[in-house]
Amino acid sequence: MTEATSTVVRRQITVQAPIERAFTVFTERFGDFKPPEHNMLKVPIAETVFEPQVGGHIYDRGTDGSVCRWARILAYQPPDRVVFSWDISPQWQIETEPENTSEVEVRFIAEAPGRTRVELEHRNIDRHGPGWQAVADGVADDAGWPLYLSRYAALLTEGG
Repeated sequence: MTEATSTVVRRQITVQAPIERAFTVFTERFGDFKPPEHNMLKVPIAETVFEPQVGGHIYDRGTDGSVCRWARILAYQPPDRVVFSWDISPQWQIETEPENTSEVEVRFIAEAPGRTRVELEHRNIDRHGPGWQAVADGVADDAGWPLYLSRYAALLTEGG
């Protein structure tokens, strides 16, 4: 019997950083741990920007100045949580209809003064419609959220 792909992907990691620093590094340095090969532009990414307010975006700016806005900031509550949309379709193209997008919530929970648990939940993936399982499989794969979180933790370890 085959297990159906879940409409929710959860991952977590504990980092050696106070909650405020963990939140700040995640939002202000998102482009420093986002894999550069995760790129929908036709040119290399010059920078990834995380706009730190509700209504802002996460976007990639190409070396030629082109921009790919692939997420909208839905909640921004430092240092506890951030929620953003996942505006990438099962065909790995920008989804322009908000009702066809999923969302990612990242919670920061202080476990000790210098240690924070980061819980990531990518939910409502079935909103992407036919082929949504490819989105779930992609973000759950080792090259998806686990890669982002391990690079994020490494950035904090390096004093980022």
